Amino acid sequence: MTIRRMLGLRLSVWYAAVFVIGTIAIAGLTYALLASSLAQRDHDIIFATLREYASRYELGGLPALQRSVELEERTGDRERLFVRVLGPGADAVFTRTPPGWSAYAQEDLDAAGTAADPAHDTRAVLEVASARLSDGTILQVGKSNEIRLALLRKFQWIVGLVSIIALVAGVTGGLVLTRSTVQPIYDLIHVVQGIISTGRTDTRVPDRSAGGDAVDELSALFNTMLDRINRLLAAMGESLDNVAHDLRTPIARLRGIAERALQAGGPAEQKEALETCLEESDRILSMLNTLMDISEAETGVVRLNRENVAVPALLAEVVELYEDVADAKGVNVALEPGDDVTVNAERDRLRQVFANLLDNAIKYTPAGGKVRLSVRRADATAVVSIADTGAGIAPEHLPRIWERLYRADASRSSRGLGLGLSLVKAYVQAHGGTVEAVSEPGVGSTFTVRLPLG
Repeated sequence: MTIRRMLGLRLSVWYAAVFVIGTIAIAGLTYALLASSLAQRDHDIIFATLREYASRYELGGLPALQRSVELEERTGDRERLFVRVLGPGADAVFTRTPPGWSAYAQEDLDAAGTAADPAHDTRAVLEVASARLSDGTILQVGKSNEIRLALLRKFQWIVGLVSIIALVAGVTGGLVLTRSTVQPIYDLIHVVQGIISTGRTDTRVPDRSAGGDAVDELSALFNTMLDRINRLLAAMGESLDNVAHDLRTPIARLRGIAERALQAGGPAEQKEALETCLEESDRILSMLNTLMDISEAETGVVRLNRENVAVPALLAEVVELYEDVADAKGVNVALEPGDDVTVNAERDRLRQVFANLLDNAIKYTPAGGKVRLSVRRADATAVVSIADTGAGIAPEHLPRIWERLYRADASRSSRGLGLGLSLVKAYVQAHGGTVEAVSEPGVGSTFTVRLPLG
């Protein structure tokens, strides 16, 4: 039996079981309440009649009681009851038995005041209440429960029939509702099986967002997950293309240099070839190490040796480090006066963050341009800004500059790995901060890092 059939069967069985138990419980409770209500009604009639007849006896004696009973029999104003008066010697001085009640033997009345009727329903009894009057006589009034039992039997048949109809309708409706409920799960299974068998992730579960239940939400989340997987696969494919492109060039250079060195055979040429090979190897190792650092930071496994770091002093170190590079290109780099703020961070990784941002700013700023670094305090946050007057970033590229190996310069005319900003974002987020960029082509870019104060 398939999973879908077993799931539908289990849900149907559970639904039917709950419905049957609920129907039985409601019917049983209704029957008990009806039986109790009818019994209470009979008892109220018996005791009310007993009090009335006792009052008539006390006022007019036995003749008055007899006249009252006979009058009620002729007029039919009251349901005919069993009435008996026992004298002081326990002899019956007056007895009135309704027609059809002859089977109730007066001497069979038990201590509880009931007597069975063997000629009728075996459960039928004569329920009798007694009262001792002032002259020592005993007045008894009784009523059979046979009519009550007949009503209860009819009720049982009616309730039973209605319950069967309701049960059939409920189970049928349960099957339909169960199938409609688990249908999204069947669709989900079908999509998963298709992905497993074909490897394609472009199929989607039918959208049932109008339902709004948990299963529909699961289907929507599954579709969202597939969308993200597709985007991730696309980004991975693009990253692999970029890696292949960036690795192909140094590897081809390594091979070419080695071949020329072997053909030339001179010690000087071979030494130069080895030095060039080392440079290209360092470039490849740098790319791979940076990718590993980004992955560690993004997954949260990177270990940070935190300490209190004075941000202005760290920025001054970075500016001093790139001072010669900026002078060689003719770019003016300045650290503006700002707030004296301290953050709890790993000094080396934070230095690498600011160094990468400053390196980018200098790289894309033409000669005669300016790069300004500033730091200020904003509530419980240190805000570091690096602004340049460079070429800027086009709006279509700006959201993607943080992606690994993404190069806005498709021609790769500018030398680089395309990993610097990805590393910046990963390290900043690992420290609990944020980084953002605003840019206008032809005007310049501003990168802003926000870190919690130490």
